[in-house]
Amino acid sequence: MATTNSLTTTYAGEFAGKYVSAALLSGKTLAEGNITVKPNVKFKEVMKKVATDDIVKDATCDFDATSTLTLTERILQPEEFQVNLQLCKKDFRSDWEAVQMGYSAFDNLPPSFSDFLIAHVAGKVAQKVEQNIWNGTNANAGEFDGFVTTLGADGDVVDVGAQASTSANVVGELGKIVDAIPSGVYASDDLAIYLPSNMYRNYVRALGGFASNVGAAGTNDQGTQWFNGGALTFDGINIALAQGLPSDKAVAAEKGNLFFGTGLLADHNEVKVIDMADIDGSQNVRVIMRFTAGIQHAIGSDIVLYS
Repeated sequence: MATTNSLTTTYAGEFAGKYVSAALLSGKTLAEGNITVKPNVKFKEVMKKVATDDIVKDATCDFDATSTLTLTERILQPEEFQVNLQLCKKDFRSDWEAVQMGYSAFDNLPPSFSDFLIAHVAGKVAQKVEQNIWNGTNANAGEFDGFVTTLGADGDVVDVGAQASTSANVVGELGKIVDAIPSGVYASDDLAIYLPSNMYRNYVRALGGFASNVGAAGTNDQGTQWFNGGALTFDGINIALAQGLPSDKAVAAEKGNLFFGTGLLADHNEVKVIDMADIDGSQNVRVIMRFTAGIQHAIGSDIVLYS
């Protein structure tokens, strides 16, 4: 394979957007549309909550402004992050040659070696963003507050005490979550229960016959073979696997009430691939990314936190 003398490439602002998008939005939660993405938050966005008392009154001939409307706000303000990574070209050249020859799991082949390296870094960023969305803590370097933190700090959120999950108790624990969902939200089309990996696995096993109330042979007498990675529901509510959630914590919420914000068109977005051979004669390549990311919920009283 012929190689160019230099891999150095720079993308900035909206031209970096597609690469930043691949890095941020390819984690499971965002890729599957399990929460709402706001892609062009320049600095911050106000999430407004409107609350009213009983607005329907007995009729009179006069106008009587006895009802009240309360407006509160929550702020979605993505934070700035960067990736500074140095890679050695020889460590990736064999993989790249395999891609070029077709011996690869890539469905869409990166058109250049520099894009191949960016794709590698983007996958790592996506894993970190997935973790941050659910369990990030702003006090830690490279993290923003995730939903476990923001929901736990919101006194309006409905709290349900958690237990260590097993295949024997997971059905009962999911029942506790569903019973705590406000009645006005229960019938919502985009309501979902977000489960960590351990509770998700235990639910699959419970339906496979590992729970006393399912039957020894499980769903359709197939044991765990009934499950092939398709959709799961509980009491008619969709279940979403949230790989960033820590074990034994779960969230029930409408997808339209959970938000991820970033600025894909922001001027400060940046993606660079710098070939150090032109600078110091080494085989190293530096990959630099700059982007913004953050989460927020709107109406805490419509959300259940199992923790």
